[in-house]
Amino acid sequence: MRWGDMDAYGHINNVQLVRILEEARIAAFGPPRGPGLPGVEPPVSLFNVVPEGTLALIVEHKIRYVRTLEYRNVPALVQLWVGAVKGASFDIHYLVQDPVTREDCVRATSHLAFVDEATGRVLRLTPEQKDRLAPYMAVRPAPATATEPAHPVR
Repeated sequence: MRWGDMDAYGHINNVQLVRILEEARIAAFGPPRGPGLPGVEPPVSLFNVVPEGTLALIVEHKIRYVRTLEYRNVPALVQLWVGAVKGASFDIHYLVQDPVTREDCVRATSHLAFVDEATGRVLRLTPEQKDRLAPYMAVRPAPATATEPAHPVR
């Protein structure tokens, strides 16, 4: 969380929360091919290894604000896991927690698909992509405890 993420109500603004989800998704699954410079390898190489000309696009976001996420000078805890994997799309689920109290603040889902940049057509997930996602499929990860920090991908 950044100081500038707060709004006039003194909590993290909903637009900034969508950005937090994006940062967590990219940290977990890698930046889309092309932008930025190389950094550390993500826990799950997915977006950074798609073929040239393939876009990883968000089809839909669903966000439930359970509790206000107040600004703190430490990062919020974000857990990610993979939900439904279909022929041409998949879901990434998020749980954003207060870093001090560990209370749930935001529950969200992003529905994603890979798209051919030249044609705009949705691409079917390859067996290799499905295999990469399979270990991270869960109904919901176990909550982190005060002594066990949440992992970016469970």
